Amino acid sequence: MRQFQCSIAGATVVWLSTRLFMEIHQLRYFVAVADEGSFSRAAAKVRVSQPSLSQQIRKLEGEIGQPLFDRLPRSVVMTEAGRCLIEYARQILASISDARRCVDELKGDVAGKVAVGAIPTIAPYVLPELVVTFQEHYPEVTLEVVEDVTEGITRRIDAGDLDVALASTCRPSPTLRRESLGSEPLLALVPEEHPLAEKDLVEFDDLKSQRFLLLHEMHCLSQQVNHLLESRRLRPEIALAGSQLSTIANMVAASIGISIVPQMMVKHHATPGCVSLPFAPPVPERELNLLSNPLRFQSKAAAAFRREAAAALSAKDLSTTPHAKE
Repeated sequence: MRQFQCSIAGATVVWLSTRLFMEIHQLRYFVAVADEGSFSRAAAKVRVSQPSLSQQIRKLEGEIGQPLFDRLPRSVVMTEAGRCLIEYARQILASISDARRCVDELKGDVAGKVAVGAIPTIAPYVLPELVVTFQEHYPEVTLEVVEDVTEGITRRIDAGDLDVALASTCRPSPTLRRESLGSEPLLALVPEEHPLAEKDLVEFDDLKSQRFLLLHEMHCLSQQVNHLLESRRLRPEIALAGSQLSTIANMVAASIGISIVPQMMVKHHATPGCVSLPFAPPVPERELNLLSNPLRFQSKAAAAFRREAAAALSAKDLSTTPHAKE
């Protein structure tokens, strides 16, 4: 099957053989519905009315000759035809985006849009300062920031929805380039009145009988902490699986349990009633990585953000520090 791309009456289309053509916005709507599992959420995402989106999906299904979605009472799921089309649709949209950026690069200026992602255990502690600095240096670049867990970040990188992302550990993939930005110590976080609060260094054996407050397992930090505990044959009681580190810290301050948190959280967000304690060597750490897709065109603006992010994290003091009352 031969593929052509052209413009008809101002609308870009993808023309497959002599019998089938798809408008680009139809593919964009199709991918949005597939990602969101809902026509209403997809319409909000692409900023069109739901009736308009539904009409375009029906037109696309008419061209293909098969339904792309099963409309269920509470959700929509892709049919076999939808599952066959989805990756081609993503590739077409990514190629169009890359082509537009490649042409824009000929202007010579560092401008345009950069879609930046970050996981929740990095975003609030790194992005505010980094974004301000970047926009001072590159005022013609518009940043679009997405905060998501690692699985969501890597999926968006793969799909071309993100140009670059700040993350920690992740699974290797042909569509994922990892640029190491170093590592960061993890600290024990205990209530101010806890017996461990007076120690200079904490050992993992000190934590054997403690109740733990951790993030939900969808967060890579939770997976890293669980791995640390299991590698030392510790299976503590998990009193809470939360969604935000700030919630965990407030629970620690209320003496509900203890936690293990990244050092950047302690340095940026003080929580009254908590004490952070460094571990005795070997100090547990987590990776800090900059992610991008090696198969996608990298604009000057995206490359500039990568440099700024690497410089910002290398300039931070990520060495282990003495414990401090928050």
